[in-house]
Amino acid sequence: MIGTWAAGLIRRRGARLVAIAGGVALAVALLAALGSFLSGAQASMTARAVRGVTIDWQVAGANTADLQKALQNTPGVRRTEPVGYASTSGLVATTTATAGATTQTTGPGKVLGIPAGYPSAFPGSVRVLAGTDHGVLVAQQTAANLHVAPGDTVLIGRTGLAPVSVVVTGIVDLPHADTMFQNVGAPPSAQPKAPPDNIVLLDQPLWHTTFDPLAAARPDLVHSQVHVALGHQLPSAPADAYTSVTAAANHFEAATSGAGVVGNNLAAALDAARADAAYAQILFLFLATPAAVLAGLLTATVVSTGAVRRRREHALLRARGATAGNLLSLAAVEAVLTGVAGAAVGLGAAVLIDHLAFGTAASLSWSVAAAVVGLAIAAATVLIPAWRDLRVSTVASGRILQRTTRGPLWSRYGLDLILLAAGGIVFWSTSRGGYQLVLAPEGAPTISVSYWAFAGPALLWTGAALLAWRLTDLALGRGRGLLRHVLRPLAGGLSGTVANSLSRQRSLLARAIVLLGLALAFAASTATFNATYRTQAEVDAQLTNGADVTVTPSPGAETPPSDANRLAKVPGVHAVEPVQHRYAYVGTDLQDLYGVRPSSITGVTALQDSFFQGGTARQLMDRLAAQPDSVLVSAETVKDFQLHPGDQLNLRLQNGRTKQLVTVPFHYAGVVSEFPTAPSDSFLVANSTYVAKMTGSSTVGAFLVDTNGANSTAVAEGIRNLLGPSATVTDLAHTRTTIGSSLTAVDLAGLSQVELGFGLVLAAAAGALVLALGLAERRRSFAIAAALGATPRQLRAFVTGETAVLTAGGLISGALTGWLLSQVLVKVLTGVFDPPPTAPTTPWPYLAAVTLTLLAALAAVTAATIRLARRPPLRVLREL
Repeated sequence: MIGTWAAGLIRRRGARLVAIAGGVALAVALLAALGSFLSGAQASMTARAVRGVTIDWQVAGANTADLQKALQNTPGVRRTEPVGYASTSGLVATTTATAGATTQTTGPGKVLGIPAGYPSAFPGSVRVLAGTDHGVLVAQQTAANLHVAPGDTVLIGRTGLAPVSVVVTGIVDLPHADTMFQNVGAPPSAQPKAPPDNIVLLDQPLWHTTFDPLAAARPDLVHSQVHVALGHQLPSAPADAYTSVTAAANHFEAATSGAGVVGNNLAAALDAARADAAYAQILFLFLATPAAVLAGLLTATVVSTGAVRRRREHALLRARGATAGNLLSLAAVEAVLTGVAGAAVGLGAAVLIDHLAFGTAASLSWSVAAAVVGLAIAAATVLIPAWRDLRVSTVASGRILQRTTRGPLWSRYGLDLILLAAGGIVFWSTSRGGYQLVLAPEGAPTISVSYWAFAGPALLWTGAALLAWRLTDLALGRGRGLLRHVLRPLAGGLSGTVANSLSRQRSLLARAIVLLGLALAFAASTATFNATYRTQAEVDAQLTNGADVTVTPSPGAETPPSDANRLAKVPGVHAVEPVQHRYAYVGTDLQDLYGVRPSSITGVTALQDSFFQGGTARQLMDRLAAQPDSVLVSAETVKDFQLHPGDQLNLRLQNGRTKQLVTVPFHYAGVVSEFPTAPSDSFLVANSTYVAKMTGSSTVGAFLVDTNGANSTAVAEGIRNLLGPSATVTDLAHTRTTIGSSLTAVDLAGLSQVELGFGLVLAAAAGALVLALGLAERRRSFAIAAALGATPRQLRAFVTGETAVLTAGGLISGALTGWLLSQVLVKVLTGVFDPPPTAPTTPWPYLAAVTLTLLAALAAVTAATIRLARRPPLRVLREL
């Protein structure tokens, strides 16, 4: 019996089985593909976090030699190097300028003693800007303060001892100075807020010669560490890798009985990656879950369009002696056929998607989980309705068409309005202080996702769907009169009959409209998030690099603004903007100061209003232009110095001729939190003309080159060929691959393509498939109407009327719900963006493509149905 039933289903209900299996396949393919993306993304995050660490461990203790020996015998340790740290009372340099010999003096600083080959042992820890990588190396900022270059002499002060004279052999940058100068073993609150202002690196023999006497007299000023490079055989997930690295450090500390304390830089990097991995899970939940639910609803809707036929068939079988168990077995056959077929097709599609979009292999665990979900969808949409019908219907009731006049229970109690109100309240309460989706309690080793943040969007999504159902039911029920007038251009004199027909089918139409609206809302909200993400990733890259191409002269070089003319002649260059980079003391705090031309800076780089407080980007640039002594400062500086708009702020800047610090008065004009090439901590932005006038120097710190967003790599290469090694040239394309969080580095382009593709398919399927199946179920009605004398024009009126209602209702519902969800989604996922967006970015081309695809699919279904309705009625009735 079961075999006969299965064969009959395939032969007579093949199209419906394919449609149900297609819904299952959509859910399986999406879950499996995005699950594989999540697994691959986490592995990429771990690899990126590891690559970003130059010194895995910094081990401090009383006996460095014993610690180094213990580390060399520790599993996983690849290389160890001892490094000496000493405090200097100050640095002095005498240089010859155009105005004569001048002496520059700095405050206290740090002097490191590094062994030969240290830069190669820890690649990226020391970056040579000028000179060699050994001997006496001066940090870039210190070289600027002392105005020294390779070959100059510097005196290193020693507390209580005579200073030592050394000859500079190189100028270097220390990209990871924050971790290199950490207070190993101290809690976060006791760590220095910034690395030392003045840093010198000496070869280890010279360092020992210089500071061993100081260690004997003042041991509190001299200490040593062992820097460690580990072999990176780590788990792929950042959380698991973090646990592994932390456990290894704890094991070493226990093995040395606390003699060595580990500064675990690798664990700190993986800790940040754990937060990004949690955000990746959030993206999966926000982007994959609604699509999977929609695929399930689509499958359920396809099944429901044949509910009347199924009840009649079951009633006939029961009249011939079939038991409830027999009928459930037959329903199970349909569920198994559609579930297995859908899961197989979905997994095949997922393998192809993973290869094309992500370039990775499918994840076995996610494939199995997705297949289980697909089978569950098939069982829930086929078996449960059959079981429910068997419980509430009889043989007699199954043979007649039953209609309910009362609305669903949820509509009578206003559940839709309750959900919308609750969603709004939850969203408002959780967004007041900013959404905290990833929770990492201070001092706690755990990290988790705040699933409470999902409540607001979920409630709004569900409430909007139910409200669309209520309004559709209202429009097709009590609004029949208005509907009749709306349909008159399509149905003519039959508009009233068509309106009454649609009213009797309003339950099915409401379901189809809600499904179509949700599919369109999913496509719109996902596309908006993806477009906003791409926009903000570009802004982030612009902030870090400065512009399409950025040219940074060598430290100490006297580069005039007129050099911009040379750069402007390189093919592909649209505009060049010089930017000053100085160091200014705000009280005792040394900060970066950027001198800009307010009238033209916005033409070469992106300045968003969200970067500023106290006015828009344009307003504050105009203020700098109108009031040259204005300055923009960080919010921290405003708080620390109790500043109010218009307050005078005296900054100490280096005079370009005398190289001495001079006091320059500024007036506080606003707050800046982000600026091209600026660091993430405190900095200042001022008018370059005023800075040059007050310091006697217009020396440029960087040139921002605009290429109109095209060929930045080729332009950068052309500038390198022009300038040679005298400047550092970076381009936007390279910066995109090296900046941002590990989540940004995963490159969501593939994810965007998959999500947008599924959104397009879901929208087309929700409209066209449901309409086609619904119209196919009414072939009997059309055939009877034709047999009674209905003309092709009259039959066309019924078909086009239903299509018009479905299209209009779906588009309106989808547009409103999509707009609401887009706003909520971007707000909730603010933590994913760096910097946060001022407003969502609307992807109009994609939305237009979705709309046109939907209209084309609905038009094709309508035309096919009209053609089928013209078939001889007796032949149609005989087939049914």
